[in-house]
Amino acid sequence: MERTPARLRIMRTVNALIHLVCAVFALVLAVHIVLVLGEANMSNGFAQLVDEWSAGVSLGLRNLFTPDSEKLRTFLNDGLAAVIWLVIGAILTDVITRIAAPGPRRVWYRRSYR
Repeated sequence: MERTPARLRIMRTVNALIHLVCAVFALVLAVHIVLVLGEANMSNGFAQLVDEWSAGVSLGLRNLFTPDSEKLRTFLNDGLAAVIWLVIGAILTDVITRIAAPGPRRVWYRRSYR
């Protein structure tokens, strides 16, 4: 299959959007961690907004670890969710790149004859 510039452009655009979305989700979770660790006033509008958004993108990991400390709980649960979002973005873009722009076959083992 021949690579066309339009195909590569679309692939790069899709990959950039995936990276952007996953990075924004990870950033929201990181900001929530900072707000909790810094003991921000959670009745503040910005803190409430970040708390609601982070709950929406936490991948259901809000109660995975349940230490007594709220700071440690938030760090572990939201931190893990942020890392998972970054991994999801990396895997998706890698798969899309392999499908949309296949290169030469990888050789895992090559025996040389001399």
